[in-house]
Amino acid sequence: MMKCSVSSYSFQQLLSAGKASPAELIRLAKDLGFDGIEYVDLDAAPGRTALDLAGILREESDRVGLPIINYCVGADFLRAESAEAEAERLCAQVDIAAALGARGLRHDVTGGFPAPENRFRTFAQALPVLTEGCRRVTAYAAAKGIATMVENHGYFCQDSDRVAALVGAVGHPNFGTLVDIGNFLCADEAPARAVGRVAALAKHVHAKDFHVKSGAEDDPGEGWFRSRAGNFLRGAIVGHGCVPVRQCLGILARAGYDGYVSIEFEGMEDCETALRIGLQNLRRAAAL
Repeated sequence: MMKCSVSSYSFQQLLSAGKASPAELIRLAKDLGFDGIEYVDLDAAPGRTALDLAGILREESDRVGLPIINYCVGADFLRAESAEAEAERLCAQVDIAAALGARGLRHDVTGGFPAPENRFRTFAQALPVLTEGCRRVTAYAAAKGIATMVENHGYFCQDSDRVAALVGAVGHPNFGTLVDIGNFLCADEAPARAVGRVAALAKHVHAKDFHVKSGAEDDPGEGWFRSRAGNFLRGAIVGHGCVPVRQCLGILARAGYDGYVSIEFEGMEDCETALRIGLQNLRRAAAL
């Protein structure tokens, strides 16, 4: 049965304002009723390393009794000095995931569309480079018992067919996808249809919701951003937006997924209120 977790990214309001430390998020997530927490790009204080911080978080996780279930980091095989160097850097991130006690590492494969001067003008051109980089990282991670995954994230590798093509090309049982049910809207893809295409490849799931307005309407202003096709999106409390959360979770369940589902909130509402309401809605949607 799926369990409900939360991404540290959901608490960015508190972190940015200095109202909570990364370690304090564990107790906060526990008090809100979550079953686990995942962390994004550990940023250690001066004089400490990310490995130091990972050890602190692991100790707090054990003390509070809330597991750290995943670690998410940025990466870009297309803009890095070399794909080999980027893969080596990501192997060091695997070590951080292990120090956290996480069972999975999500790494990006590129940050967005390649620059005009980049030789990778199409996804087909980039796929061999992305494939080799992901294969190197997942082979290293497999020896440590940590699954690796790509998320539908970053415009260039956001469509469900591209994510599926990359997982298929890597061809390693330790490598799959982090299915973010909301992020497909950034590529103007219907979430349920997209989730149906990649559900069998899921290693982890993000529950994210968006409000959506047509790009043909006036710009709604602050808090909104544009999809790849120019539609307007704004982060929403899970269950308040346009993503068919219940339908997407049902697709995943029928495909055999029974792991954690992490709320990733990026809306304008107070994050603690948004997560409390979103968790209630998520549990109802999945009958968890």
